Amino acid sequence: MKAALRRMGNSQGVIIPKTLIAQFGFEGEVDMQVTPEGIMLVKPQEHVRAGWAEASQQLAAAGDDGLVWPEFGNEGDEGLAW
Repeated sequence: MKAALRRMGNSQGVIIPKTLIAQFGFEGEVDMQVTPEGIMLVKPQEHVRAGWAEASQQLAAAGDDGLVWPEFGNEGDEGLAW
């Protein structure tokens, strides 16, 4: 499929047909990645830490939120006032 570059202010752009937007499920924004062959548009990935807050609340509610590593101090900690 070919698409014409169109002037958009001081830039140029491509109009993406509505059917392609629907086919790939694009909504609101896309991630643009530069590849050796050109530009690739992909759906943004979910935030890496999405769901962490809820998962930690579930761990706390289950009483399974204890330390995995034992507490240990650093050299000189005893002279610090908290």
